[in-house]
Amino acid sequence: MVQITRRDDEMLEWLGTVRMADMEAIQWALGALNGFGAPAGRRVAQRWVSRMVDLGLANRERLTYQEGQVVWATHAAVGRTAPNLYRQTTRHELAVAAVSARYLARGYEWFRDRRPMSLQDHQVDGVAVKGDVVELIEVELTAKKLARYKLIHNHHGQRMATGGVSRVVYLCTKDAARVVAKEADRFIFRDQRHRLVALPVFDVKGRWIGNDTDLWEGAPEPVSNAGEIPTPHLWEREEVSS
Repeated sequence: MVQITRRDDEMLEWLGTVRMADMEAIQWALGALNGFGAPAGRRVAQRWVSRMVDLGLANRERLTYQEGQVVWATHAAVGRTAPNLYRQTTRHELAVAAVSARYLARGYEWFRDRRPMSLQDHQVDGVAVKGDVVELIEVELTAKKLARYKLIHNHHGQRMATGGVSRVVYLCTKDAARVVAKEADRFIFRDQRHRLVALPVFDVKGRWIGNDTDLWEGAPEPVSNAGEIPTPHLWEREEVSS
């Protein structure tokens, strides 16, 4: 009988949260859960994926436009249907998983953000929590229409002011980072502006090309305002049709 370890359960739970990941993200997440703070070896990751596939707990597919394999947890493992790998958002979701895995390696927990409460609300791509430090994470591979940034940055400012958020981190392509920073200069209050950072770490295909240490320079401290620390919600486990 094949034994499922606690690390296996944690990896599958993480995959259920991010929905899908490439092999590099799998390496980072495995390294994090093994306590390395650095990516596990490629062969270690490949063996883990193969074992989960054999057990029916994960599946994988090689996409023509994506280097390497894409891996996801099956319905048997996390109670969710398989993701649609051919949506326009696939590269974005894989980029979010790449960021999430790097946060895990730094000792953070990773959550989905709560659902928008209104049309004026905004849901970020992920929430990273380490003790009392809470970071809102956005992945921006292409810049949004400029009109959207006023609402989004106003929302970020409100959560930094009253929601216990330490920092808002945008991980972007070079062009998108430039736009995000310019619009933040317009719409984020001066006393909060230093707490929103935009780093050019992705290429246009969603591949991580940045220096991993750049993300941790000027690491935030907990903020004093009281706020609800994000926790996993039941909707993270609800089935999403493909």
